Amino acid sequence: MHRLYALLLCGAFASFNMAFAQPVRKYDDKAAPPFKVLKEGETPPLDANDNFVIGPKYISAPERKKVDGVPEGKVIQFEFDSKETKLFNPGIARKVFGKVDPNNPKTLIVETHTIDYKRKLGVYIPAGYKQGTEAPFMVVHDGPGNASGYKTMLDNLIAQKRIPPIVLISMSNGGGDAQGHERGKEYDNMNGDFATYIEDEVLPRVEKTCKVKLTKNPDGRAAMGSSSGGSAALIMAWFRTDLYHRVLTTSGTFVNQAWPFDPKYPDGAWGFHTTLIPKEPKKPIRLFISVGDKDLLNPNVMRDEMHDWVEANHQMAKVLKEKGYEYQYLFCQGSGHGIGNAQQQFLPHAIEWVWKGYGEKKAK
Repeated sequence: MHRLYALLLCGAFASFNMAFAQPVRKYDDKAAPPFKVLKEGETPPLDANDNFVIGPKYISAPERKKVDGVPEGKVIQFEFDSKETKLFNPGIARKVFGKVDPNNPKTLIVETHTIDYKRKLGVYIPAGYKQGTEAPFMVVHDGPGNASGYKTMLDNLIAQKRIPPIVLISMSNGGGDAQGHERGKEYDNMNGDFATYIEDEVLPRVEKTCKVKLTKNPDGRAAMGSSSGGSAALIMAWFRTDLYHRVLTTSGTFVNQAWPFDPKYPDGAWGFHTTLIPKEPKKPIRLFISVGDKDLLNPNVMRDEMHDWVEANHQMAKVLKEKGYEYQYLFCQGSGHGIGNAQQQFLPHAIEWVWKGYGEKKAK
């Protein structure tokens, strides 16, 4: 018990997942949405809005291999200090995980202190980009090394005209994880603050440093992330739909991680599938979600029945379908939190699916 409690206090999801086996959920469990099971190596149809099962064996997508003759984009890396910004300055951090508030089991009592931090960015610029022209782009959370990792894949997808020539902005978080840390403040809170921060602090620096012009059209803007980075991507689009219309998530943290407690959104991102999406008017958001069959279940001291990553993503798929959203959902067998093994296969498809329809005239 002492070892378990120590791990939980750390709030380290990865450590928890490695030290304690997560339950394996089945795609035909009673609480699961109906799924279509795909063959080994198969990806869903591009025109489908539905739920699919892949794995447990995965093959590396061919788009990840460098192809002779394909024009190559470039990656520029830079950083800036939190002290140079107006928003999210200073940052926050904690020394211990915190304890459940006895007056409200949906939140924690956490002691924090202020910090300064550096924001690192990696920016992929597609081959043939002409300076001064507006470019569609995708913001990827928890970078910046991802920009170099995506380079070959984006080169191939763009050359094959499967996606537009996008700029990819892979940016680091402000440090730490979950309640009481800067990453949690940025990614998990249910408001448009982080989207505003990116708009006011990040994108102007990208344009100046990388000599690019980024589109203002929300249909030409996507947000992507894993875990809390995934919930952040949807939070950005939901609260600032004027800025983002396209979202890609892996192991999305659609659970109750928001802190400090906000009575307007008492369930954090868990509220997306219980109240917000079902009860609010449909928004122009195209959403790809995915989860592992061994994804996280209650990896901290909170026992609020709102910390099951698989259930959260299952419920997301159900409400998205009921409301008629453009969405795809992948349930990845043989995969844990972050579903890295499955991403090797499906990520090129997911990026193509998220960008499908860009630039097309839609019927009124």
